[in-house]
Amino acid sequence: MAEGTSAFAAFDPGRVPSPCYVIDLATLEDNLRLLRRIGDAAEAKVLLALKAFSCFAVADLIAEYLDGTAASGLWEARLGRERFEGEVHAYVPGLKPDEVAEIESYTDHLIFNSLSQWQRFAPLLSERPASATGLRINPRHSEAEIPLYDPCAAWSRLGVLAESLTPEDLKQIGGLHVHALCDQGYAPFDRLLAATEERFGPFFGEVEWINLGGGQLLTAPDYPVESLIERLRAFKERWGLEVYLEPGTAVVLNAGALVAEVLDTGWNEGQFAVMDASATCHMPDVIEAPYTPDLRGAEVVSGATAQAATDPQVMRLGGPTCLAGDMIGTYRFETLPQTGDRLIFLDQAYYTMVKSTTFNGTQLPAIALWDSRTDDLRVIRAFGYETFEGRLA
Repeated sequence: MAEGTSAFAAFDPGRVPSPCYVIDLATLEDNLRLLRRIGDAAEAKVLLALKAFSCFAVADLIAEYLDGTAASGLWEARLGRERFEGEVHAYVPGLKPDEVAEIESYTDHLIFNSLSQWQRFAPLLSERPASATGLRINPRHSEAEIPLYDPCAAWSRLGVLAESLTPEDLKQIGGLHVHALCDQGYAPFDRLLAATEERFGPFFGEVEWINLGGGQLLTAPDYPVESLIERLRAFKERWGLEVYLEPGTAVVLNAGALVAEVLDTGWNEGQFAVMDASATCHMPDVIEAPYTPDLRGAEVVSGATAQAATDPQVMRLGGPTCLAGDMIGTYRFETLPQTGDRLIFLDQAYYTMVKSTTFNGTQLPAIALWDSRTDDLRVIRAFGYETFEGRLA
C-alpha cells in the first residue's frame, strides 16, 4: 500500500511511547470483513494463523468475523483456546509425548506432520474421533519465492509425500493440511491447489476436510477475490470436502505500524541514523526475508549502492544493537531526520510482535490500539526490565 493511502498518513507518532507497535482497528476490521465475505461466499471456514499475529487484545473483534484460530505450537494452541474464540486447529512439526494430552485438550483439529508421528502418538489420544485429526501433506510443488520459506523444497521436513501414503493410512485420519505459500497472490495458489489435486486427489475420498493453509495476500487491494471464491466453490463441488483457510498476514495487512525515534545520526561514506527500533529485535523478517519496510515520508532506496550514499538526501537507518547487520533499510528523504525525530515504519503488524526479542537487553516496543475512524488511542501494553530478566536465569 502506498504510504499516502495508509491510515497512518494522519497518525501523530508523538502520541505513543517509542518504540511502539500501533494497530489500526479500522483497517483490521476492513480486512476481517473481506475475509468473512470470502468464507461465506466460498462456504469455507477462515481461521487466524496465530504464528503471524497473536494480539489477543483484539480477539473479540476477530471473533465477530473469523471461525477460530490456527496454532503452530503447544502454547499457541493454549492461547487460541484461552484468549480467542471459535475453533482451534494445531499443526506442530515436532511434538513431545508429554505435550500430546495437553495440546489435545485445546484443539478441535490436531494435525500431525508425518505418519510416524501419528502412529507414535495415536495411543496417547483420548478417544479422539478421526474427524478431529489431520495429516500434513507435501505436494512437492514450490511457489515460495524465498527458498528459506519453501515447505516443498527438496529435503523438506514438512508433510507427507503422496508416494508415501496409502488409503489404509487414512482410516483414522479426518483431514489433510497443505501450506506452501508465502505472502503471494491468487495465481500461485491456483497452481498449488491444482498440484495438490493431481497428487492427492485419489486420497480425498478417505477424508472429510482439507485445510488449504495461508500465505495468500487475500486482503491486498489487487487480489482477485471473486476468482478465489469461484475456485474454492468448484473445488468443494468436485471433492465434497469441508474447506478451511488460515490467513495470517492477510488478517492484519496494512493494519499496523512501528513508531521509532532517532537516537543519533552521523556520516561514514554516507548518512546514517541509529533508531530505538531494531530490525534484529523488532522486525526480524527485514533481515530473514529480506525486505525493506515502507517508511512514512520517505522513499525506499532499493539495492542501495555506494553511488546512493553520495546523495545528500539518502540515509541508512539501523537499530540500537551491537549487531553490524541490524540494518532496517536505506531511504531518500525530502528532509533528513534529526536526533529526536519520530518515524513510522508501515505494515508492521504481522511477524513482528510474535517474533520480537530482547537481544542486547533491547527494550520491547509498547503496543497500542488506534482507530483511524475516531482517532481513539490506547496504549495497552508496555514492557520493562522484568520482561528481559524474566527470560534469563
